[in-house]
Amino acid sequence: MVGTFLNVVTVLIGAALGVALGNRLPARMRETVLTGLGLSTVGYAVLNIVDAMADQQNAPFKFIVILLSILIGGVVGEWMDIDGALHRFGAALERRFAKSEDAERTARFIRGYVAASLVFCVGPMTILGSIQDGLRGDYSLLAIKSTLDGFAALAFAASLGVGVGFSVITIVVVQGGIALLAGQLQGWLTPPMLAVLSATGALLIIGIGLTLLDLKQIRLANYLPALAIGPAIVAALGAFGLPGFT
Repeated sequence: MVGTFLNVVTVLIGAALGVALGNRLPARMRETVLTGLGLSTVGYAVLNIVDAMADQQNAPFKFIVILLSILIGGVVGEWMDIDGALHRFGAALERRFAKSEDAERTARFIRGYVAASLVFCVGPMTILGSIQDGLRGDYSLLAIKSTLDGFAALAFAASLGVGVGFSVITIVVVQGGIALLAGQLQGWLTPPMLAVLSATGALLIIGIGLTLLDLKQIRLANYLPALAIGPAIVAALGAFGLPGFT
């Protein structure tokens, strides 16, 4: 759990610096920073997809699995209204801690919380780093992630405000939960399953980039079930001995 707490500290520091800096930036500059974040987020996600699928056998079939997991996960997520629940939780945090009467500031708080929570918690480094930390106490990968997240939190908070800092709640729940379940996850996740999981998470990160660029407002949290559905499909296909899925 050391890596998770380190991640919390770096995000809080980055968010605090970003909020302090953001108040001094003109609106146009904050907009430029946000656009840069969107572009960087898309680029990071593309690199993750390429890295995840680079050495995979039957990669085209794995992309079909990813497509299926996104479609099925989206339907399940819409039924569960995960995105709505995350937004309601963000709104509850805003009412409890920020207490703004300004609707625009409230929306900005929620947007910052939701976007930062997804960016910091759906990438492959979250899964792998938390498993390593939980199994062996090796938090080196999470230390690298923490450094990157700290700078990202600074940039996010400069444009989206204090809501970014509250994403540490999601980090504790997700990364801490994975670390506690590390033994079971390592025994269950095979390399093909992990590749599909990483690529699916990276696709969701692309969605975050599109949202930050104001190209498309996507209920991204509703696709989170895809992160479990993709590996489950790979496991099912592997049970039938399909090459590249075992």
